[in-house]
Amino acid sequence: MDYTASQGGFRQQPKMRLRNTPVDGPGGSQLFEDTSATPPGSHSGFSNQQGPQAAGSPPQSILSDPMSNLAMAYGTSLASQGREIMDKNLNHFIPISKLKYYFAVDTLYVGKKLGLLVFPYMHENWEVNYQQDTPVAPRFDVNAPDLYIPAMGFITYILVAGLALGTQNRFSPELLGVQASSTLVWLIMEVLAVLLSLYLVTVNTDLTTIDLLAFSGYKYVGMIIGVVAGLLFGRLAYYLSLLWCCVAIFVFTIRTLRLKLLSESAAEGRLVRGTRNQLRMYLTMTIAAAQPIFMYWFTYHLVR
Repeated sequence: MDYTASQGGFRQQPKMRLRNTPVDGPGGSQLFEDTSATPPGSHSGFSNQQGPQAAGSPPQSILSDPMSNLAMAYGTSLASQGREIMDKNLNHFIPISKLKYYFAVDTLYVGKKLGLLVFPYMHENWEVNYQQDTPVAPRFDVNAPDLYIPAMGFITYILVAGLALGTQNRFSPELLGVQASSTLVWLIMEVLAVLLSLYLVTVNTDLTTIDLLAFSGYKYVGMIIGVVAGLLFGRLAYYLSLLWCCVAIFVFTIRTLRLKLLSESAAEGRLVRGTRNQLRMYLTMTIAAAQPIFMYWFTYHLVR
Protein backbone atom coordinates (compact mmCIF):
# COMPACT_ATOMS: atom_id res chain seq x y z
CA MET A 1 0.00 0.00 0.00
CA ASP A 2 1.63 3.26 -1.15
CA TYR A 3 1.14 6.54 0.59
CA THR A 4 2.00 9.97 -0.84
CA ALA A 5 2.34 13.14 1.02
CA SER A 6 -0.08 16.00 0.49
CA GLN A 7 -0.86 19.27 2.12
CA GLY A 8 -3.61 17.83 4.35
CA GLY A 9 -1.74 14.64 5.28
CA PHE A 10 -1.22 11.31 3.71
CA ARG A 11 -3.50 9.98 0.85
CA GLN A 12 -3.78 6.35 -0.13
CA GLN A 13 -2.53 5.68 -3.61
CA PRO A 14 -4.85 3.18 -5.41
CA LYS A 15 -3.23 0.16 -6.86
CA MET A 16 -3.66 -0.11 -10.64
CA ARG A 17 -4.21 -3.54 -12.27
CA LEU A 18 -3.70 -4.48 -15.84
CA ARG A 19 -6.60 -5.89 -17.90
CA ASN A 20 -5.52 -9.55 -17.90
CA THR A 21 -3.85 -9.58 -14.53
CA PRO A 22 -5.62 -12.02 -12.19
CA VAL A 23 -6.73 -10.95 -8.78
CA ASP A 24 -5.56 -13.28 -6.05
CA GLY A 25 -7.15 -13.86 -2.70
CA PRO A 26 -5.41 -13.89 0.59
CA GLY A 27 -3.97 -17.32 0.01
CA GLY A 28 -2.77 -16.52 -3.44
CA SER A 29 -5.52 -18.52 -5.10
CA GLN A 30 -7.73 -17.05 -7.81
CA LEU A 31 -11.30 -16.43 -6.65
CA PHE A 32 -13.01 -15.99 -10.06
CA GLU A 33 -11.96 -17.26 -13.41
CA ASP A 34 -11.31 -14.47 -15.85
CA THR A 35 -13.12 -15.26 -19.06
CA SER A 36 -12.60 -11.92 -20.74
CA ALA A 37 -9.78 -13.29 -22.84
CA THR A 38 -11.58 -16.52 -23.72
CA PRO A 39 -12.41 -16.90 -27.43
CA PRO A 40 -16.10 -16.48 -28.27
CA GLY A 41 -16.45 -19.96 -29.75
CA SER A 42 -15.07 -21.90 -26.81
CA HIS A 43 -18.48 -22.22 -25.06
CA SER A 44 -20.67 -22.33 -28.18
CA GLY A 45 -20.71 -26.11 -28.33
CA PHE A 46 -22.21 -26.45 -24.91
CA SER A 47 -24.80 -23.72 -25.52
CA ASN A 48 -25.78 -25.08 -28.91
CA GLN A 49 -26.05 -28.56 -27.52
CA GLN A 50 -28.33 -27.50 -24.66
CA GLY A 51 -30.44 -25.00 -26.70
CA PRO A 52 -32.48 -27.38 -28.90
CA GLN A 53 -33.06 -29.73 -26.01
CA ALA A 54 -34.28 -26.91 -23.79
CA ALA A 55 -36.45 -25.52 -26.55
CA GLY A 56 -37.93 -28.88 -27.42
CA SER A 57 -38.49 -30.16 -23.93
CA PRO A 58 -41.81 -28.34 -23.17
CA PRO A 59 -43.75 -29.69 -26.20
CA GLN A 60 -42.44 -33.17 -25.56
CA SER A 61 -43.46 -32.97 -21.93
CA ILE A 62 -46.92 -31.66 -22.89
CA LEU A 63 -47.50 -34.36 -25.48
CA SER A 64 -46.26 -37.05 -23.14
CA ASP A 65 -48.43 -35.82 -20.27
CA PRO A 66 -51.51 -38.11 -19.91
CA MET A 67 -53.60 -35.32 -18.40
CA SER A 68 -52.94 -33.08 -21.40
CA ASN A 69 -53.97 -35.82 -23.81
CA LEU A 70 -57.11 -36.46 -21.80
CA ALA A 71 -58.01 -32.75 -21.74
CA MET A 72 -57.41 -32.48 -25.49
CA ALA A 73 -59.63 -35.48 -26.22
CA TYR A 74 -62.33 -34.16 -23.90
CA GLY A 75 -62.25 -30.75 -25.59
CA THR A 76 -62.52 -32.32 -29.04
CA SER A 77 -65.52 -34.39 -27.98
CA LEU A 78 -67.22 -31.32 -26.49
CA ALA A 79 -66.65 -29.37 -29.71
CA SER A 80 -68.10 -32.16 -31.85
CA GLN A 81 -71.13 -32.53 -29.57
CA GLY A 82 -71.73 -28.78 -29.63
CA ARG A 83 -71.56 -28.75 -33.40
CA GLU A 84 -74.06 -31.60 -33.66
CA ILE A 85 -76.47 -29.85 -31.29
CA MET A 86 -76.17 -26.58 -33.20
CA ASP A 87 -76.74 -28.28 -36.56
CA LYS A 88 -79.74 -30.14 -35.18
CA ASN A 89 -81.38 -27.01 -33.76
CA LEU A 90 -80.56 -24.99 -36.87
CA ASN A 91 -82.09 -27.62 -39.13
CA HIS A 92 -85.16 -27.68 -36.88
CA PHE A 93 -85.89 -23.98 -37.44
CA ILE A 94 -84.14 -23.42 -40.79
CA PRO A 95 -84.00 -26.59 -42.92
CA ILE A 96 -80.72 -26.05 -44.72
CA SER A 97 -81.17 -29.12 -46.93
CA LYS A 98 -84.56 -27.84 -48.10
CA LEU A 99 -83.17 -24.37 -48.78
CA LYS A 100 -80.80 -25.88 -51.33
CA TYR A 101 -83.82 -27.06 -53.30
CA TYR A 102 -85.25 -23.53 -53.53
CA PHE A 103 -81.97 -22.13 -54.88
CA ALA A 104 -81.44 -24.87 -57.49
CA VAL A 105 -82.07 -22.55 -60.44
CA ASP A 106 -80.32 -21.65 -63.67
CA THR A 107 -80.44 -18.79 -66.15
CA LEU A 108 -83.11 -20.41 -68.31
CA TYR A 109 -85.42 -20.93 -65.34
CA VAL A 110 -84.97 -17.34 -64.13
CA GLY A 111 -85.82 -15.99 -67.58
CA LYS A 112 -88.94 -18.15 -67.91
CA LYS A 113 -90.08 -17.36 -64.38
CA LEU A 114 -89.72 -13.62 -64.85
CA GLY A 115 -91.71 -13.86 -68.06
CA LEU A 116 -94.39 -15.86 -66.26
CA LEU A 117 -94.60 -13.27 -63.47
CA VAL A 118 -95.05 -10.43 -65.96
CA PHE A 119 -97.29 -12.24 -68.47
CA PRO A 120 -99.05 -15.25 -66.89
CA TYR A 121 -102.11 -15.22 -69.15
CA MET A 122 -100.97 -17.69 -71.80
CA HIS A 123 -99.58 -20.29 -69.41
CA GLU A 124 -101.81 -23.37 -69.20
CA ASN A 125 -100.17 -26.06 -67.05
CA TRP A 126 -99.64 -24.78 -63.50
CA GLU A 127 -99.05 -28.10 -61.75
CA VAL A 128 -95.69 -28.83 -60.16
CA ASN A 129 -93.99 -31.93 -61.52
CA TYR A 130 -93.03 -34.70 -59.09
CA GLN A 131 -90.48 -37.48 -59.24
CA GLN A 132 -91.03 -40.32 -56.76
CA ASP A 133 -93.22 -38.18 -54.47
CA THR A 134 -90.60 -35.42 -54.50
CA PRO A 135 -91.00 -32.18 -56.46
CA VAL A 136 -88.37 -31.69 -59.11
CA ALA A 137 -85.84 -28.89 -58.79
CA PRO A 138 -86.97 -25.46 -59.97
CA ARG A 139 -84.51 -25.46 -62.87
CA PHE A 140 -86.47 -28.38 -64.35
CA ASP A 141 -89.96 -26.99 -63.69
CA VAL A 142 -90.98 -23.36 -64.13
CA ASN A 143 -94.00 -23.90 -61.84
CA ALA A 144 -91.86 -24.84 -58.85
CA PRO A 145 -91.39 -22.10 -56.25
CA ASP A 146 -87.91 -20.75 -55.60
CA LEU A 147 -86.21 -18.30 -53.28
CA TYR A 148 -83.61 -16.97 -55.70
CA ILE A 149 -85.93 -14.51 -57.47
CA PRO A 150 -87.55 -13.25 -54.22
CA ALA A 151 -84.16 -12.77 -52.55
CA MET A 152 -82.63 -10.98 -55.53
CA GLY A 153 -85.85 -9.02 -55.97
CA PHE A 154 -85.76 -7.81 -52.38
CA ILE A 155 -82.14 -6.66 -52.65
CA THR A 156 -82.74 -5.00 -56.02
CA TYR A 157 -85.83 -3.24 -54.69
CA ILE A 158 -83.83 -1.73 -51.82
CA LEU A 159 -81.16 -0.52 -54.25
CA VAL A 160 -83.75 0.98 -56.59
CA ALA A 161 -85.47 2.63 -53.63
CA GLY A 162 -82.15 4.20 -52.64
CA LEU A 163 -81.70 5.45 -56.20
CA ALA A 164 -85.20 6.93 -56.23
CA LEU A 165 -84.63 8.67 -52.90
CA GLY A 166 -81.34 10.03 -54.20
CA THR A 167 -83.01 11.60 -57.24
CA GLN A 168 -85.37 13.39 -54.87
CA ASN A 169 -82.53 14.60 -52.60
CA ARG A 170 -84.02 12.59 -49.75
CA PHE A 171 -81.44 9.84 -49.51
CA SER A 172 -79.90 8.95 -46.16
CA PRO A 173 -78.55 5.68 -44.77
CA GLU A 174 -81.08 5.82 -41.95
CA LEU A 175 -84.02 6.24 -44.33
CA LEU A 176 -82.79 3.41 -46.54
CA GLY A 177 -82.40 1.19 -43.47
CA VAL A 178 -85.94 1.99 -42.38
CA GLN A 179 -87.17 1.16 -45.86
CA ALA A 180 -85.42 -2.22 -45.88
CA SER A 181 -86.39 -3.19 -42.33
CA SER A 182 -90.04 -2.19 -42.75
CA THR A 183 -90.33 -4.14 -46.01
CA LEU A 184 -88.83 -7.22 -44.39
CA VAL A 185 -91.07 -6.95 -41.33
CA TRP A 186 -94.19 -6.64 -43.46
CA LEU A 187 -93.13 -9.67 -45.48
CA ILE A 188 -92.75 -11.75 -42.32
CA MET A 189 -96.08 -10.51 -40.98
CA GLU A 190 -97.75 -11.41 -44.27
CA VAL A 191 -96.43 -14.97 -44.14
CA LEU A 192 -97.43 -15.36 -40.49
CA ALA A 193 -100.93 -14.08 -41.27
CA VAL A 194 -101.31 -16.63 -44.07
CA LEU A 195 -100.11 -19.43 -41.79
CA LEU A 196 -102.60 -18.38 -39.12
CA SER A 197 -105.40 -18.26 -41.67
CA LEU A 198 -104.55 -21.73 -42.94
CA TYR A 199 -104.62 -23.00 -39.37
CA LEU A 200 -107.98 -21.40 -38.61
CA VAL A 201 -109.56 -22.64 -41.80
CA THR A 202 -108.02 -26.09 -41.20
CA VAL A 203 -106.67 -26.46 -44.71
CA ASN A 204 -104.68 -29.63 -45.33
CA THR A 205 -102.09 -28.56 -47.84
CA ASP A 206 -98.51 -29.33 -48.74
CA LEU A 207 -97.61 -25.65 -48.72
CA THR A 208 -94.65 -24.96 -46.45
CA THR A 209 -93.53 -21.73 -44.85
CA ILE A 210 -90.78 -21.41 -47.44
CA ASP A 211 -93.34 -21.82 -50.23
CA LEU A 212 -95.40 -18.97 -48.80
CA LEU A 213 -92.26 -16.86 -48.45
CA ALA A 214 -91.43 -17.49 -52.10
CA PHE A 215 -94.94 -16.65 -53.36
CA SER A 216 -95.01 -13.49 -51.23
CA GLY A 217 -91.61 -12.42 -52.55
CA TYR A 218 -92.52 -12.57 -56.23
CA LYS A 219 -94.25 -9.19 -56.00
CA TYR A 220 -90.85 -7.45 -55.79
CA VAL A 221 -90.42 -8.02 -59.51
CA GLY A 222 -93.45 -5.89 -60.35
CA MET A 223 -92.43 -3.28 -57.79
CA ILE A 224 -89.02 -2.90 -59.40
CA ILE A 225 -90.54 -2.59 -62.87
CA GLY A 226 -92.95 0.11 -61.68
CA VAL A 227 -90.32 2.21 -59.89
CA VAL A 228 -87.80 1.98 -62.75
CA ALA A 229 -90.49 2.96 -65.28
CA GLY A 230 -91.44 5.91 -63.09
CA LEU A 231 -87.84 7.07 -62.78
CA LEU A 232 -87.23 6.86 -66.53
CA PHE A 233 -90.53 8.02 -68.04
CA GLY A 234 -92.43 9.79 -65.29
CA ARG A 235 -95.33 9.16 -62.97
CA LEU A 236 -97.77 8.09 -65.68
CA ALA A 237 -95.44 5.28 -66.75
CA TYR A 238 -95.18 4.24 -63.12
CA TYR A 239 -98.95 3.86 -62.77
CA LEU A 240 -99.37 2.01 -66.07
CA SER A 241 -96.53 -0.43 -65.48
CA LEU A 242 -97.50 -1.00 -61.85
CA LEU A 243 -101.12 -1.63 -62.84
CA TRP A 244 -100.01 -4.22 -65.37
CA CYS A 245 -97.75 -5.95 -62.86
CA CYS A 246 -100.45 -5.89 -60.16
CA VAL A 247 -102.94 -7.65 -62.42
CA ALA A 248 -100.24 -10.12 -63.49
CA ILE A 249 -99.24 -11.03 -59.92
CA PHE A 250 -102.91 -11.36 -58.97
CA VAL A 251 -103.52 -13.87 -61.77
CA PHE A 252 -100.26 -15.67 -61.03
CA THR A 253 -101.09 -16.05 -57.33
CA ILE A 254 -104.64 -17.24 -58.00
CA ARG A 255 -103.59 -19.89 -60.50
CA THR A 256 -100.72 -21.08 -58.35
CA LEU A 257 -102.39 -21.26 -54.95
CA ARG A 258 -105.69 -22.73 -56.13
CA LEU A 259 -103.88 -25.99 -56.87
CA LYS A 260 -102.55 -25.98 -53.31
CA LEU A 261 -105.56 -24.73 -51.36
CA LEU A 262 -108.32 -26.04 -53.63
CA SER A 263 -106.59 -29.25 -54.54
CA GLU A 264 -109.71 -31.40 -54.25
CA SER A 265 -111.74 -29.43 -56.73
CA ALA A 266 -108.87 -28.36 -58.94
CA ALA A 267 -107.77 -31.96 -59.52
CA GLU A 268 -111.21 -32.87 -60.88
CA GLY A 269 -111.75 -29.59 -62.70
CA ARG A 270 -114.95 -28.72 -60.86
CA LEU A 271 -115.96 -26.68 -57.84
CA VAL A 272 -116.85 -28.61 -54.71
CA ARG A 273 -119.77 -27.13 -52.78
CA GLY A 274 -119.41 -26.56 -49.08
CA THR A 275 -118.58 -24.00 -46.44
CA ARG A 276 -115.00 -25.16 -46.03
CA ASN A 277 -114.31 -24.98 -49.73
CA GLN A 278 -115.75 -21.47 -49.88
CA LEU A 279 -113.44 -20.43 -47.05
CA ARG A 280 -110.51 -21.82 -49.01
CA MET A 281 -111.60 -19.87 -52.05
CA TYR A 282 -111.94 -16.66 -50.07
CA LEU A 283 -108.54 -17.22 -48.51
CA THR A 284 -106.96 -17.69 -51.93
CA MET A 285 -108.57 -14.51 -53.22
CA THR A 286 -107.46 -12.58 -50.14
CA ILE A 287 -103.84 -13.66 -50.49
CA ALA A 288 -103.86 -12.76 -54.19
CA ALA A 289 -105.55 -9.38 -53.58
CA ALA A 290 -103.03 -8.45 -50.87
CA GLN A 291 -100.13 -8.54 -53.33
CA PRO A 292 -101.16 -5.46 -55.40
CA ILE A 293 -101.91 -3.53 -52.19
CA PHE A 294 -98.41 -4.13 -50.87
CA MET A 295 -96.91 -3.32 -54.27
CA TYR A 296 -98.52 0.10 -54.36
CA TRP A 297 -97.89 0.82 -50.67
CA PHE A 298 -94.14 0.16 -50.94
CA THR A 299 -93.58 2.15 -54.13
CA TYR A 300 -95.95 5.16 -54.37
CA HIS A 301 -93.66 7.41 -52.30
CA LEU A 302 -90.61 6.61 -54.41
CA VAL A 303 -91.90 8.23 -57.63
CA ARG A 304 -92.80 11.93 -57.71
